[in-house]
Amino acid sequence: MNDTATELDALKPQNAAAFAAWARVYDTQANPLLALEERFLRRLLPAVDGKDILDVGCGTGRWLKHLEHLGSPRSLCGIDSSDEMLAVARCKSLACSTLLPAQLPLLPLPSDSIDLAIALFVLSYVTDLDTCALELARVLRQGGELFVADMHPATAVELGWQRGFGSSQGAIHLHNGHRSIETTIGSMKQHGLRLVGSYQPSFGEPERSIFLSNGKEASYRNAGSRPAIYLLHFKQDSTTPAQPDIVLGSTRCVLGPEEIITADLAIQSGSITAIGSTHAHLTTGNQIDLSGYTVFPGLINAHDHLEFALFPRLGTAPYPNATEWAHDIQDRARDTIAIHKKVPMTVRLWWGALRNLLCGVTTVCHHNPYHSLFEESEFPIRVVAEFGWGHSLAFANDLATAYSQTPPSYPFILHACEGIDSAAISEFTRLQDLGLIDQRTVLVHGLAMTPPEIDILNRCRASLVSCPSSNQFLFLETASLEQLNSIHRLAIGSDSPLTAAGDLLDELSFCGRQLHLPPERLFDCVTHAAAEILRLKRGEGRITPDCQADLFDVHSSALTPARHLTLLSWRDVELVIVNGSVRVASTEILQRLPAQLSKHLSCLLIDGVPRWVDAPVSTLFKAAAEVLGPLNVSLSGRTLSVMEV
Repeated sequence: MNDTATELDALKPQNAAAFAAWARVYDTQANPLLALEERFLRRLLPAVDGKDILDVGCGTGRWLKHLEHLGSPRSLCGIDSSDEMLAVARCKSLACSTLLPAQLPLLPLPSDSIDLAIALFVLSYVTDLDTCALELARVLRQGGELFVADMHPATAVELGWQRGFGSSQGAIHLHNGHRSIETTIGSMKQHGLRLVGSYQPSFGEPERSIFLSNGKEASYRNAGSRPAIYLLHFKQDSTTPAQPDIVLGSTRCVLGPEEIITADLAIQSGSITAIGSTHAHLTTGNQIDLSGYTVFPGLINAHDHLEFALFPRLGTAPYPNATEWAHDIQDRARDTIAIHKKVPMTVRLWWGALRNLLCGVTTVCHHNPYHSLFEESEFPIRVVAEFGWGHSLAFANDLATAYSQTPPSYPFILHACEGIDSAAISEFTRLQDLGLIDQRTVLVHGLAMTPPEIDILNRCRASLVSCPSSNQFLFLETASLEQLNSIHRLAIGSDSPLTAAGDLLDELSFCGRQLHLPPERLFDCVTHAAAEILRLKRGEGRITPDCQADLFDVHSSALTPARHLTLLSWRDVELVIVNGSVRVASTEILQRLPAQLSKHLSCLLIDGVPRWVDAPVSTLFKAAAEVLGPLNVSLSGRTLSVMEV
């Protein structure tokens, strides 16, 4: 037994008494370390639906409570050595959780019974880490995942941090070991748990408020940019991982609206396979040095009509509703529409894909019939296929039948309440009467919805996709901050250039500038929330191991990721990767790419700015120019041309 283990054994009785006292105040005292862990781990956890989950050292059930609200796990089990902590947990409404006493390192569970385990701020109290690692590996099923978190040992030693809490008898300290992160990784690896994620975040503004409330701002400043905790992500996987196809080195990876970490990111067969500072996987020749850059998850455009990408804005506002606009442009702009429709449909869809790709969108919900072109490997973006749809009450023959024929696991999407008159206002009630408002329903626009209707939308767990700049153009009126903030399940779409201000980044800018929607909400509206609403299953909108490698890259900023995102334009997007393939690169990034990753790229000029694109741009431009004229080929008002190299 090593010195750390001997010391921990000797301190067990003291710690047991401290935990008993801590249980009485645990849920009332804000802790910056736990707040930081919760903030990051929420962004890293996989989907919990249908999984058997174990919380090792569950304490008063803080994470069990979170997990019950994150989805529908098959089972939740929390174990802890403190009877007092478990007693507090039993007083909570943990309807889905089983609570068991246990003395680590042994786990009172059958082998191969757990899909996901978390061990948070607990392993540093365990004497026999190797046996604990063996036990964790034993209970995890093949492919199961384990997250471990604790105080960062090097920072704790350097700054003299002690674990403790305030009580009526004064400060009470707990005693734990400061094992190195490498020791913990080594023990897990020895028993078949493969490291796929390594994160060492520092305190941020959310934790600063906790320090301030406790009169400890000096401690916050003293911590500076040092890592405060570590988070490790392991998989129960007996296979030897293949060498990555691409490694993005030394980049700032965006995990959430305020969560960012500097790490290497490995990509293999279209998926992210590892994130962290471990260099065991960095033997590939296709390494891209992205120091000075920030990688965002590819954006999700929840509403577009790809075939209209080359069209100009059409119409003379204001209109009472979208139906009146549609009839008006079919009359007044019939010649413009007819000319643009002469461009072949496949060419127009390609330009719709490029309009999205150039601004960092990697997944699009195309609100029109699904086209076989989207299945071709050369098509540069991911187009959502698994949803049911009808255009609207005005332009769909039988919405009720379309809805009933949609598989129960799919969302059902339709335009609704798009306008400001009585016709638009009446649509929500008509949809209710048809039985079309439930948790599968995704309404697009919803401008005319009233507060009582929004309340019904929320209670049914239905969703809204808002396209505010389109509404502003058509009706000289758009959704208010109060309206959008009141909607629980909200995504943002760009709509088509027929009505929109530009691309999806322009839409985010409009929402921030005109509507003052919080950057954090906007970030979720084009990443995590959009993925949930559209029921996407490949990890779209996230950067975590096993997710699809859909990413875009910009120069780094001191701003939070969410605030940074709302200030970006297509000009800032330097690199776009979809399904592990480089699809867009700026000239600056092109110089950093290995030849193997850049040989398939062609140069497209947007307002004279070059972007190197994985697309047959010469062919696409020629096909559009033959119909529209070379000076009239544009995306969202931006002039296009092709530079032959």
